[in-house]
Amino acid sequence: MDIFGNLALGFSTALSLSNLLYCLIGVFLGTAIGVLPGLGPVATIAMLLPATFSLPPISSLIMLSGIYYGAQYGGSTTAILVNLPGESSSVVTALDGYQLARQGHAGKALATAAIGSFFAGTVSTFLLALFAPPLAEVALKFGPAEYFSLMVLGLVASVVLAHGSLLRALGMILLGLLLGLVGTDVNSGAQRYSFGVPELADGINFVVVAMGMFGLGEIINNLEQEETRSIMIKKVSGLMPDREDWKRIIWPILRGTGLGSVLGILPGGGAMLASFAAYSLEKKVSPNAAQFGKGAIEGVAAPESANNAGAQTSFIPMLTLGVPSNPVMALMIGALVIQGIQPGPSVMTEQPALFWGVIASMWIGNLFLVILNLPLIGIWVRMIMVPYHFLFPGILVFCAIGVFSLSNATFDVYLMALFGLFGYICAKLDCEPAPMLLAFIIGPMMEEYLRRALLLSRSDPMVFLQRPISASMLALAAGALLVVLLPSLRKKREEAFEE
Repeated sequence: MDIFGNLALGFSTALSLSNLLYCLIGVFLGTAIGVLPGLGPVATIAMLLPATFSLPPISSLIMLSGIYYGAQYGGSTTAILVNLPGESSSVVTALDGYQLARQGHAGKALATAAIGSFFAGTVSTFLLALFAPPLAEVALKFGPAEYFSLMVLGLVASVVLAHGSLLRALGMILLGLLLGLVGTDVNSGAQRYSFGVPELADGINFVVVAMGMFGLGEIINNLEQEETRSIMIKKVSGLMPDREDWKRIIWPILRGTGLGSVLGILPGGGAMLASFAAYSLEKKVSPNAAQFGKGAIEGVAAPESANNAGAQTSFIPMLTLGVPSNPVMALMIGALVIQGIQPGPSVMTEQPALFWGVIASMWIGNLFLVILNLPLIGIWVRMIMVPYHFLFPGILVFCAIGVFSLSNATFDVYLMALFGLFGYICAKLDCEPAPMLLAFIIGPMMEEYLRRALLLSRSDPMVFLQRPISASMLALAAGALLVVLLPSLRKKREEAFEE
């Protein structure tokens, strides 16, 4: 079936009444959590995972996807109006967006963010539809050795691109791998690292880890850092850029879309890295570089285009290879596993309606977001005014109910609280939790592919170096780790992240 036939199947799936409703719910929730500082897509998706158990796989994935790319839209609203980014990828937008709002151009800045986001979302979804099938066909030829090496490369890349200390990121990776080993060994039936606790015999549920680290951890951190929010803009007008503005934003939108589309595919990349990189690039190439930080409209167009492009192309490795490129994609893989679907290239052949339905829903979701974002600015502004200490008790109860519903065990709720405390400690120690969650999801799969490869090669470890694709990926992983450990490059990396 050609791409047009596949897209026809996708749209026939995505345009069903129930899937349209879940897409709308997803993008609305995504926008809302993007607007509310302190909640991010990872925490929200983690909290909503138990609610998707009873949904069909397509509907649940469409809704969760909408939350992710919807959050990229919503984060720009608070960044521009209040100088308080609702989403981490919108931090850069606040630099120039808020200055534009102070100068009376809030409507222009919001419209630029919406236009850039819509264009980037449309183009990156087209790239997803174009490149995912051939990549999946290549992946079908992968053996256990290639998959193991691919996952090693993914984990190394997440270390290299993680914020802060390389040593801490590596430590978080190792911790995630160890947590993934807890439970019963499938081959021998022996319990590992359960310490005689019966509830750990089946392993630690990734929803418990995600809710604790990203849900409760964020709540504790935000309660400590709650800021006073002052809305300077009561009424937003002048929502359309003029001719001069169009001339200034067209190229930043195109550059941001291209850069974000590439960075979204990289393990450890995604929306946040894309928005920072696009802003840095635009600052170097723009003829109006002196205005950056003082209200340059290019400083809104480029990062907003990049973060939406990065959010949507990050689905490529998840859907085709079964390898998550960021924590949200790790949760998506978890959602597929819960629904009984094995992530990887077989999804496209065995579940074509799901694969193409999700892609088609992204175009529909982007259209919904343009309709939702600009006309409903008044609602989003009122939501910003809600004090956080009124929000967190409801979030806490929702987390506890969701975790308890997994297996009706209070042990899971206590375990979630423990991971929440650990998430808070990680934030205090400046340890990014994302690499740990990626390793926790990938670890069991890595172990399975390692065992298969060694079984087929009669325990010969050289199999990973004898197969060209596997050897190439391991060489790339080793090279990336060695290069970034060089003192000069490590210093430049730290300076780039600090900037």
